Amino acid sequence: MDTVTFRAEVQGQIEEAGRADIVVGIPSFNNARTIGHVVRATQAGLAKYFPEHRAVIVNSDGGSSDGTMEVVRNTSIADFDAILLHHRISPVSRMAFPYSGIPGKGSAFRAIFEVARMLDAKACVVIDSDLRSITPEWIELLVKPVLSGGFDYVAPLYHRHKFDGTITNSIVYPLTRALYGKQVRQPIGGDFGFSGKLAQFYLTKDVWDSDVARFGIDIWMTTTAIANGFKVAQSFLGAKIHDAKDPGADLGDMLYQVVSATFELMEGYADAWVPVRGSEPVPTFGFEYTVGLEHVNVNTARMLKVFREGLVNLREIWMDILGAGDLQEVERLGEAGDGEFRFPTGLWARIVYDYAIAFHQRKLPREHLIKSLLPLYMGKTAAFVIEVEPLAQHEAEEAVERLCQDFENGKEYLLSRWK
Repeated sequence: MDTVTFRAEVQGQIEEAGRADIVVGIPSFNNARTIGHVVRATQAGLAKYFPEHRAVIVNSDGGSSDGTMEVVRNTSIADFDAILLHHRISPVSRMAFPYSGIPGKGSAFRAIFEVARMLDAKACVVIDSDLRSITPEWIELLVKPVLSGGFDYVAPLYHRHKFDGTITNSIVYPLTRALYGKQVRQPIGGDFGFSGKLAQFYLTKDVWDSDVARFGIDIWMTTTAIANGFKVAQSFLGAKIHDAKDPGADLGDMLYQVVSATFELMEGYADAWVPVRGSEPVPTFGFEYTVGLEHVNVNTARMLKVFREGLVNLREIWMDILGAGDLQEVERLGEAGDGEFRFPTGLWARIVYDYAIAFHQRKLPREHLIKSLLPLYMGKTAAFVIEVEPLAQHEAEEAVERLCQDFENGKEYLLSRWK
């Protein structure tokens, strides 16, 4: 196993820290505007809930030019008594260092795992640096199931606006759940707790020079934990409020990154998912409550335009991947008016499985293959938005649940063609 080589001053910081019970990693790239709040919430959570534990905050930065690392170095909580229940017995150490390696979140995570290994940490947390909704309680909810409950991996469970997280809702959650049989609602959430043992296991995996490490690290962490039999839970953290994106505007690259990583993991873990049927809930910590959510604007007209252009430009590719029957169904969808546009969930599940099979059979160069999925995904997402626009949040969640059932029911279709 190659290890990360740290610069001398970083190595010195690690040696000075000696050991830590808890390591909190905050990967960043030009997040000076939000990271101060994230660090303060982290410090408050450690002081309030883990005062007897030695903790280290690690900011692993991807070359920010906006002063992100300076914000981390200079952030500390003034007026400790006013915010916190008691003083910390041992102070929180902070380390900020630029990571080396391929630009991308994976390189940052690898550095954090390596620090956790060197400090012999019992529990680790990684949190996004663009969060505006993090509270000190997040630290407790991500760490405690590991330290006290014997869990190895704690995924986040958030309430998100019904139009936010559409790649998760329409592809990653239903597919991961149907494949591996665990109902982890946010498999690419960005904020996770995990054991020191799992951090060391991650370091043994040979993915660090691959696209998975660059872009698909969240789904890789979740899948690797589940497929290798680690104990998995989730914790309810409240609202996920971050710099949300219009799913119709700028998710093409993300779709490629996440879907290619998910399909790549299917290749490596077929032995784990082929025997699984159905799915089961995972233990959930935290008190679930209703939260106010920021509205996410979605341009469905633009998405349907992309879908209809795909019908013209990608017909031959879709014919090869989907077959004549499903392509005919897709073409019929294109005839509906914008307001009446619906995308049957069973058809969508088959399309995602067809793409996984085409990836497995290397029918096309993978980038061309997954980019040809984009107009179909746009059509599916537009249909979801039109369907759930008048519905309450919990009713939109029921629509996601129905989609998951169709993925589970369609798994035999995947298996019959996978071999």
